[in-house]
Amino acid sequence: MAKVLGLITARGGSKSIPRKNIKIFAGKPLIAWAIESLKNSGAVDRVIVTTDDQEIANVAKSFGAEIPFMRPAELALDTTPSLSVLQHAVKWLKENEKYEPDYVVLLEPTSPSKRPFHVRDCVNKIVETGADSVISVAEVPGTLNPHWQIKLADGDRVELFTGGTMKNVIRRRQDLPKTYFRNSSVYVFKPEVLFTDDPSLYGNDVRAYITESKYAIDIDTPEDWVIAEAMFKKILEDEVQTV
Repeated sequence: MAKVLGLITARGGSKSIPRKNIKIFAGKPLIAWAIESLKNSGAVDRVIVTTDDQEIANVAKSFGAEIPFMRPAELALDTTPSLSVLQHAVKWLKENEKYEPDYVVLLEPTSPSKRPFHVRDCVNKIVETGADSVISVAEVPGTLNPHWQIKLADGDRVELFTGGTMKNVIRRRQDLPKTYFRNSSVYVFKPEVLFTDDPSLYGNDVRAYITESKYAIDIDTPEDWVIAEAMFKKILEDEVQTV
């Protein structure tokens, strides 16, 4: 059996939505949904939250997550890259607990729509394919497809973003090639990709896990929160009806 670490990043500072990681979302603290998705997936053997905030740590523990360390303050700034946070967590576990997972599942609380089956499917995919990482993606809506996007040249001349003039635009939505965007729901990767000469959480062999567009929920602003909560409640209602 592969050792799979479930890792959630949740710093205390948040300017757009104060205390968002523990703010009640659809009846539970926002971070609880990420914790429960990992625990209920059956695909991870540990669920750890990396945070600099004791209140977040206490809430996370109450929902079954581990807090083996508190994140250093210098890794909890607005400008701190996610890569540094992930490197610290994986390195700390290796040096202090001799724990070295085969894979890491990263969930961010602000993308609350990931469900346990998403985690399970992504872990299965990276194990089966041998890829460096698997990321969840959703299809770009037709109106936002890059083949329908334009850029402006000198004198406000219109050019297709993908190259060429408007007379060459693909006219029918049905003829557009499908494109996808990262929906930030689930990232699974081999921990060694964090420590290469060109570190990242992707590596060279990245595979996509396609989700339905309804799961592409991301919260950045108070307005996003209201919309996301309504969408997520609908997801939960649909799950109950299908049981």
